[in-house]
Parts: sequence; structure tokens; C-alpha cells
Amino acid sequence: MRAIPPTQATPPTQATQRSQAKESRRRALLSSAATLFAVNGFNRVSLEDLGAAAGVSGPAVYRHFAGKQAVLGALLLSVSQELLDGGRRVVADAGDPAAALARLVQFHVDFALSNPDVIRVQDRDFSNLTDDDQADVRTLQRNYVELWVEVLQQLHGGTDAAELRMRAHAAFGLINSTPHSVRSHGRRVATKSARPLLESMALAALLVAATPQPLS
Repeated sequence: MRAIPPTQATPPTQATQRSQAKESRRRALLSSAATLFAVNGFNRVSLEDLGAAAGVSGPAVYRHFAGKQAVLGALLLSVSQELLDGGRRVVADAGDPAAALARLVQFHVDFALSNPDVIRVQDRDFSNLTDDDQADVRTLQRNYVELWVEVLQQLHGGTDAAELRMRAHAAFGLINSTPHSVRSHGRRVATKSARPLLESMALAALLVAATPQPLS
């Protein structure tokens, strides 16, 4: 009986190249959407605007997304997932809680300085997401907050979790608002000077002892 030769691995095909090109175009559309939504607002951006910014026709956007609302959903869901995944890697690689917190702050500052447009879209256009996407984004963001709370609990033993969540949200507010507020007043953030200042201020807010004020 004649032996059947082993199946050989299939080399890269044209279909694979098309798939890579499609993913590249999808990422370009999301990047363009972040900029256009931040500058003009979700409701003032058309599919034609999105397509033109990414180098395709308006109808071609439908090859990647069901519509403009789906673009917004993909943008905010992907960013929320990236934050959560990145934060988990940071904590897993840290040697102790203090190092984990410092690296989480560095990670979030880097995100804020690199993505001010996405932060503005999140703040302004979250309500334009579908109900399902809103729920999914909130879940991812809650999990990200709890990641910080778990680290803070190891540094503030016995502190109520609600207070630690307040600390985390306060740090996010400080970090997230600064890059865009400076840009919106006509100057781009000088990353080399902004980064250490944001990191030190956020760490101070996260680590400061809660001292009750005496009654007058």
C-alpha cells in the first residue's frame, strides 16, 4: 500500500495578507474616530468623515463596522480592555504592593498622555453607546478600579474599600484631565515635564494618610 506523504504546512497566503490589511484598516478607522469624535463630537461626525480620514469611502466603513455607533463601541471597549489587561500585567510583574502601585500609576499616566482624545470621547460621548456596550465598558472599568483597590488594600490595611475606590477615582481624575486640559488651552503637554509631576501627585494622593480634621 502506497504511503501517503505527511501534510506540509501551508505557507502564508494571499487570504492572510488580506486579513492583515483588513485589520490594519480597522485600526486606522478607530484611530481616526478617536480624533474626529474628540474634536467634533460623535453626533457631528458622519461615516463619510470617518472613511475619508482613514483613506476609504464612507460605505466601505460597513466592511468593518455595522455603523457609526458600532465604531464608538469598538473604540471604547478596546481601550477599556487594553487598560484592564495592561494593569493586570503590571501587577503580576511587580515584586510587592508598593512597586505595583507605582507601576500602575506610571502605566496610567502613559495611557493618559498618549490617548487624550480617547479620554475626551469617553467623557463626552459615553451616552451615545448602545445599552449593551455601556454595560460592557462599565464592567471592564469596574474591574480596572478593583485592580487598584486590591493593591491599595495591601498598603492601607483595614481601610474601607469604598475609601480606596475614592482614592483610585481621584487619581484617575487628576491624571486623565491634565493632558487634555493643557492641550485645550493651546499648548501640547511637554511629556518629559508632565510625566514625573503627574506620577508624583497621583502617588501622593493614593498614599496620603486620611487625617480627620478637628471640629471647630
